[in-house]
Amino acid sequence: MVATIIDGKELAKEMRSELKKEVEQLKEKGVTPGLAIILVGNNPASLSYIKGKQKASEEIGVSFKLEHLEESISQEELLEVIEKYNQDDRYDGILVQLPLPDHIDETAVIEKISPEKDVDGFHPINVGRMMTGQDAFLPCTPAGIVEMIKSANIEIAGKHVVVVGRSNIVGKPVGQLLLNENATVTYCHSKTKNLREHTIQGDILIVAVGRPYFIGADHIKEGAVVIDVGVNRLENGKLVGDVKFDEAKEKASAITPVPGGVGPMTITMLVYNTVKSAKKRVRP
Repeated sequence: MVATIIDGKELAKEMRSELKKEVEQLKEKGVTPGLAIILVGNNPASLSYIKGKQKASEEIGVSFKLEHLEESISQEELLEVIEKYNQDDRYDGILVQLPLPDHIDETAVIEKISPEKDVDGFHPINVGRMMTGQDAFLPCTPAGIVEMIKSANIEIAGKHVVVVGRSNIVGKPVGQLLLNENATVTYCHSKTKNLREHTIQGDILIVAVGRPYFIGADHIKEGAVVIDVGVNRLENGKLVGDVKFDEAKEKASAITPVPGGVGPMTITMLVYNTVKSAKKRVRP
Protein backbone atom coordinates (compact mmCIF):
# COMPACT_ATOMS: atom_id res chain seq x y z
CA MET A 1 0.00 0.00 0.00
CA VAL A 2 1.22 3.49 -0.87
CA ALA A 3 -0.69 6.28 0.82
CA THR A 4 -2.72 8.94 -0.94
CA ILE A 5 -1.12 12.33 -0.28
CA ILE A 6 -3.56 14.84 1.23
CA ASP A 7 -2.34 18.04 -0.41
CA GLY A 8 -3.00 20.93 1.95
CA LYS A 9 -1.47 23.42 -0.44
CA GLU A 10 -3.91 22.54 -3.21
CA LEU A 11 -6.93 22.50 -0.89
CA ALA A 12 -5.91 25.87 0.53
CA LYS A 13 -5.68 27.25 -3.01
CA GLU A 14 -9.20 26.04 -3.79
CA MET A 15 -10.63 27.48 -0.58
CA ARG A 16 -8.93 30.84 -1.09
CA SER A 17 -10.38 31.06 -4.58
CA GLU A 18 -13.88 30.62 -3.13
CA LEU A 19 -13.15 33.09 -0.32
CA LYS A 20 -12.03 35.68 -2.86
CA LYS A 21 -15.44 35.44 -4.54
CA GLU A 22 -17.17 35.86 -1.18
CA VAL A 23 -15.07 38.93 -0.39
CA GLU A 24 -15.97 40.48 -3.75
CA GLN A 25 -19.67 39.94 -2.95
CA LEU A 26 -19.20 41.52 0.49
CA LYS A 27 -17.51 44.56 -1.04
CA GLU A 28 -20.49 44.99 -3.38
CA LYS A 29 -22.59 45.27 -0.21
CA GLY A 30 -20.26 47.88 1.25
CA VAL A 31 -18.30 45.58 3.57
CA THR A 32 -14.53 45.10 3.26
CA PRO A 33 -13.29 42.38 5.66
CA GLY A 34 -10.41 43.55 7.83
CA LEU A 35 -7.78 41.65 9.82
CA ALA A 36 -5.54 43.26 12.44
CA ILE A 37 -2.48 41.44 13.77
CA ILE A 38 -0.67 42.73 16.85
CA LEU A 39 3.00 41.78 17.15
CA VAL A 40 5.06 42.48 20.27
CA GLY A 41 8.82 42.45 19.67
CA ASN A 42 10.78 41.03 16.73
CA ASN A 43 10.60 37.25 16.95
CA PRO A 44 11.89 36.07 13.51
CA ALA A 45 9.49 33.11 13.37
CA SER A 46 6.54 35.36 14.22
CA LEU A 47 7.54 37.83 11.49
CA SER A 48 7.67 34.96 9.01
CA TYR A 49 4.24 33.65 10.02
CA ILE A 50 2.76 37.13 9.75
CA LYS A 51 4.08 37.54 6.21
CA GLY A 52 2.16 34.39 5.25
CA LYS A 53 -1.00 35.73 6.87
CA GLN A 54 -0.62 39.07 5.12
CA LYS A 55 -0.11 37.39 1.75
CA ALA A 56 -3.21 35.22 2.18
CA SER A 57 -5.30 38.20 3.30
CA GLU A 58 -4.27 40.37 0.38
CA GLU A 59 -4.73 37.47 -2.05
CA ILE A 60 -8.45 37.24 -1.27
CA GLY A 61 -9.03 40.98 -0.77
CA VAL A 62 -9.05 41.25 3.03
CA SER A 63 -7.75 44.55 4.40
CA PHE A 64 -4.65 43.81 6.49
CA LYS A 65 -3.10 45.84 9.32
CA LEU A 66 0.01 44.98 11.32
CA GLU A 67 0.36 46.76 14.66
CA HIS A 68 4.02 46.26 15.53
CA LEU A 69 4.79 47.12 19.15
CA GLU A 70 8.03 47.38 21.12
CA GLU A 71 8.95 44.37 23.22
CA SER A 72 9.09 46.64 26.27
CA ILE A 73 5.40 47.57 26.07
CA SER A 74 3.56 47.03 29.34
CA GLN A 75 0.70 44.58 29.63
CA GLU A 76 -1.70 47.42 30.40
CA GLU A 77 -0.64 49.31 27.26
CA LEU A 78 -1.04 46.17 25.14
CA LEU A 79 -4.55 45.59 26.50
CA GLU A 80 -5.42 49.18 25.57
CA VAL A 81 -4.24 48.56 21.98
CA ILE A 82 -6.41 45.42 21.78
CA GLU A 83 -9.42 47.37 23.06
CA LYS A 84 -8.84 49.99 20.35
CA TYR A 85 -9.24 47.28 17.71
CA ASN A 86 -12.19 45.73 19.55
CA GLN A 87 -13.98 49.06 19.05
CA ASP A 88 -12.83 49.64 15.45
CA ASP A 89 -15.51 48.46 13.02
CA ARG A 90 -13.04 48.33 10.12
CA TYR A 91 -11.51 45.16 11.58
CA ASP A 92 -13.51 41.94 11.77
CA GLY A 93 -10.65 39.84 13.07
CA ILE A 94 -7.99 40.51 15.70
CA LEU A 95 -5.14 38.28 16.73
CA VAL A 96 -2.12 38.79 18.91
CA GLN A 97 0.84 36.86 17.52
CA LEU A 98 2.24 34.38 20.02
CA PRO A 99 4.59 33.90 21.80
CA LEU A 100 4.58 37.05 23.93
CA PRO A 101 7.41 38.44 26.08
CA ASP A 102 7.67 36.89 29.55
CA HIS A 103 6.34 39.95 31.36
CA ILE A 104 2.97 39.72 29.59
CA ASP A 105 0.21 37.32 30.69
CA GLU A 106 -0.85 35.42 27.56
CA THR A 107 -4.20 34.41 29.08
CA ALA A 108 -5.12 38.00 29.94
CA VAL A 109 -4.28 39.06 26.38
CA ILE A 110 -6.36 36.32 24.75
CA GLU A 111 -9.32 37.06 27.02
CA LYS A 112 -9.14 40.78 26.17
CA ILE A 113 -9.88 40.13 22.48
CA SER A 114 -13.59 40.39 21.74
CA PRO A 115 -15.00 36.86 21.19
CA GLU A 116 -16.77 38.30 18.13
CA LYS A 117 -13.38 39.16 16.58
CA ASP A 118 -11.36 36.22 17.93
CA VAL A 119 -10.45 34.70 14.57
CA ASP A 120 -7.74 32.53 16.17
CA GLY A 121 -10.49 30.74 18.12
CA PHE A 122 -8.57 30.91 21.41
CA HIS A 123 -10.97 32.95 23.58
CA PRO A 124 -12.61 30.84 26.32
CA ILE A 125 -16.06 31.74 25.02
CA ASN A 126 -15.25 30.37 21.55
CA VAL A 127 -13.58 27.32 23.11
CA GLY A 128 -16.72 26.71 25.18
CA ARG A 129 -18.97 27.10 22.15
CA MET A 130 -16.78 24.63 20.24
CA MET A 131 -16.95 22.13 23.12
CA THR A 132 -20.75 22.25 23.12
CA GLY A 133 -21.08 22.10 19.34
CA GLN A 134 -22.32 25.67 18.92
CA ASP A 135 -21.38 28.07 16.16
CA ALA A 136 -17.98 29.56 16.97
CA PHE A 137 -14.69 30.69 15.54
CA LEU A 138 -12.78 27.42 15.46
CA PRO A 139 -9.02 27.31 16.09
CA CYS A 140 -7.34 27.44 12.71
CA THR A 141 -5.06 24.40 12.65
CA PRO A 142 -7.66 21.94 14.05
CA ALA A 143 -10.34 23.31 11.72
CA GLY A 144 -7.96 22.97 8.80
CA ILE A 145 -7.23 19.35 9.73
CA VAL A 146 -10.94 18.49 9.72
CA GLU A 147 -11.33 20.15 6.31
CA MET A 148 -8.40 18.12 4.96
CA ILE A 149 -9.83 14.83 6.20
CA LYS A 150 -13.22 15.63 4.69
CA SER A 151 -11.66 16.77 1.40
CA ALA A 152 -10.16 13.29 0.99
CA ASN A 153 -13.65 11.75 1.42
CA ILE A 154 -12.57 10.00 4.61
CA GLU A 155 -15.40 8.96 6.90
CA ILE A 156 -14.99 10.34 10.43
CA ALA A 157 -18.11 9.10 12.23
CA GLY A 158 -17.46 5.88 14.13
CA LYS A 159 -13.69 5.97 13.52
CA HIS A 160 -11.12 5.72 16.29
CA VAL A 161 -9.02 8.89 16.30
CA VAL A 162 -5.76 8.90 18.25
CA VAL A 163 -4.29 12.34 18.95
CA VAL A 164 -0.65 12.50 20.04
CA GLY A 165 -0.19 15.84 21.80
CA ARG A 166 -2.50 17.82 24.08
CA SER A 167 -1.71 21.47 23.43
CA ASN A 168 -4.50 24.04 23.71
CA ILE A 169 -3.74 25.19 20.17
CA VAL A 170 -3.90 21.83 18.32
CA GLY A 171 -4.17 18.61 20.31
CA LYS A 172 -7.12 19.29 22.60
CA PRO A 173 -9.30 21.17 20.09
CA VAL A 174 -8.73 18.80 17.15
CA GLY A 175 -9.86 15.90 19.32
CA GLN A 176 -12.97 17.84 20.32
CA LEU A 177 -13.81 18.77 16.73
CA LEU A 178 -13.55 15.13 15.66
CA LEU A 179 -15.62 14.08 18.66
CA ASN A 180 -18.22 16.56 17.41
CA GLU A 181 -18.05 14.65 14.10
CA ASN A 182 -18.91 11.42 16.01
CA ALA A 183 -15.44 9.90 16.17
CA THR A 184 -14.16 8.04 19.22
CA VAL A 185 -11.12 9.95 20.45
CA THR A 186 -8.06 8.91 22.46
CA TYR A 187 -5.51 11.50 23.63
CA CYS A 188 -1.86 10.58 24.14
CA HIS A 189 0.78 12.83 25.72
CA SER A 190 4.13 12.90 27.51
CA LYS A 191 2.78 10.89 30.46
CA THR A 192 1.13 8.20 28.33
CA LYS A 193 2.61 4.77 28.94
CA ASN A 194 3.16 2.33 26.06
CA LEU A 195 2.41 4.93 23.40
CA ARG A 196 2.53 2.44 20.53
CA GLU A 197 -0.27 0.35 22.07
CA HIS A 198 -2.54 3.36 21.61
CA THR A 199 -1.35 4.74 18.27
CA ILE A 200 -1.54 1.35 16.56
CA GLN A 201 -5.30 1.35 17.19
CA GLY A 202 -5.96 4.65 15.43
CA ASP A 203 -8.01 4.64 12.24
CA ILE A 204 -6.98 8.29 12.09
CA LEU A 205 -3.68 9.25 13.75
CA ILE A 206 -2.95 12.93 14.40
CA VAL A 207 0.55 13.80 15.58
CA ALA A 208 1.28 17.25 17.04
CA VAL A 209 4.25 17.09 19.41
CA GLY A 210 6.97 19.13 17.69
CA ARG A 211 9.58 16.36 17.69
CA PRO A 212 11.12 15.36 14.34
CA TYR A 213 10.48 11.79 13.21
CA PHE A 214 8.80 10.92 16.53
CA ILE A 215 6.33 8.47 14.96
CA GLY A 216 7.47 5.61 12.74
CA ALA A 217 5.67 2.93 10.74
CA ASP A 218 5.58 0.63 13.78
CA HIS A 219 3.25 3.13 15.52
CA ILE A 220 0.76 3.14 12.65
CA LYS A 221 -2.19 0.83 12.01
CA GLU A 222 -2.25 -0.67 8.52
CA GLY A 223 -4.42 1.55 6.33
CA ALA A 224 -4.68 4.39 8.86
CA VAL A 225 -5.01 8.06 7.92
CA VAL A 226 -1.99 9.99 9.25
CA ILE A 227 -2.11 13.74 9.85
CA ASP A 228 1.31 15.20 10.64
CA VAL A 229 1.07 18.62 12.30
CA GLY A 230 4.75 18.92 13.21
CA VAL A 231 7.03 21.43 11.53
CA ASN A 232 10.63 20.90 12.62
CA ARG A 233 13.79 22.33 11.09
CA LEU A 234 16.80 20.01 11.13
CA GLU A 235 20.39 21.23 11.46
CA ASN A 236 20.80 21.01 7.68
CA GLY A 237 17.84 23.38 7.27
CA LYS A 238 15.38 20.75 6.04
CA LEU A 239 11.77 21.01 7.23
CA VAL A 240 10.35 17.72 8.48
CA GLY A 241 7.31 16.56 10.40
CA ASP A 242 6.76 14.54 13.56
CA VAL A 243 6.20 11.43 11.43
CA LYS A 244 8.76 9.43 9.47
CA PHE A 245 7.04 10.19 6.18
CA ASP A 246 8.86 7.72 3.93
CA GLU A 247 8.08 4.83 6.29
CA ALA A 248 4.56 5.90 7.10
CA LYS A 249 3.40 6.37 3.51
CA GLU A 250 4.01 2.66 2.87
CA LYS A 251 1.60 1.68 5.65
CA ALA A 252 -1.01 4.46 5.76
CA SER A 253 -3.94 4.81 3.37
CA ALA A 254 -3.61 8.62 3.37
CA ILE A 255 -1.05 11.01 4.80
CA THR A 256 -0.23 14.72 4.93
CA PRO A 257 3.25 15.87 3.85
CA VAL A 258 5.55 18.36 5.58
CA PRO A 259 5.81 20.96 4.21
CA GLY A 260 2.67 21.43 2.10
CA GLY A 261 0.22 19.68 4.39
CA VAL A 262 -1.43 21.21 7.42
CA GLY A 263 0.51 24.52 7.32
CA PRO A 264 -1.21 26.15 4.31
CA MET A 265 -4.62 25.22 5.74
CA THR A 266 -3.92 26.94 9.06
CA ILE A 267 -3.53 30.34 7.38
CA THR A 268 -6.49 29.68 5.10
CA MET A 269 -8.78 28.99 8.06
CA LEU A 270 -7.66 32.29 9.61
CA VAL A 271 -8.85 34.27 6.58
CA TYR A 272 -11.96 32.04 6.46
CA ASN A 273 -12.78 33.10 10.03
CA THR A 274 -12.17 36.75 9.16
CA VAL A 275 -14.59 36.58 6.22
CA LYS A 276 -17.12 34.74 8.41
CA SER A 277 -16.88 37.58 10.94
CA ALA A 278 -17.29 40.23 8.23
CA LYS A 279 -20.53 38.64 7.01
CA LYS A 280 -22.15 39.70 10.30
CA ARG A 281 -21.76 43.32 9.22
CA VAL A 282 -23.99 42.87 6.17
CA ARG A 283 -27.35 44.48 6.71
CA PRO A 284 -30.39 42.33 5.76
